[in-house]
Amino acid sequence: MKRTAIAFAALAFVLAGCSTTSPDVIKREDAQRMSNVLDGVVLSTRAVTVDGTQSGVGAAAGGVVGGVAGSTVGKGKGAIVGGVLGAVAGGVAGNMIERGATREQAVEILVQLRNGERRAIVQAQGSEPINAGDQVIIVTTGGTARVVKAPPGSRG
Repeated sequence: MKRTAIAFAALAFVLAGCSTTSPDVIKREDAQRMSNVLDGVVLSTRAVTVDGTQSGVGAAAGGVVGGVAGSTVGKGKGAIVGGVLGAVAGGVAGNMIERGATREQAVEILVQLRNGERRAIVQAQGSEPINAGDQVIIVTTGGTARVVKAPPGSRG
C-alpha cells in the first residue's frame, strides 16, 4: 500500500508540471517566433481559478497502479476481483489527482488599448504583480497572449 501512495504522489508531481498559464513561461515552439505586441493600460484585475485538465493520463496511470495494488489482495479469483476494483478506484483517483494537480490560481486582466478597444486575458500571476493603472503590453504568439508590464519609457 505504501508503494501505491508513492506512485500516486509521483503522478501528482509529474502532472503538476504539465501546464501553466504563467506569463514568465514560454512554450518551446514559441521561442524565436515573431509576436504581435499591443500597448495598453490595465483597467482592473481579479483573481480566478483555471480548472484542471482531464486528459486521461491520470486515470490511465491511476488505473494501472490501482490494478496492480488490488491484485495483491487475495489469491485466484480474489486477486482478479481485487485487481479490477483496484483499477476502477485507481482510475477515478488518478483522474481526480490530475485535475487537482493541473488546477491553477490565476488573474484576469482587463486592458484598455491605445485605440480604445479592450482585451481580457487570464494568466497565472507572473514575477511582477500587475495592478490597475499599470502600463502593459499584450504579447500574442501563435494564438496565445500574455500581459507583462511595459518596459520603462514605452508608450502605453
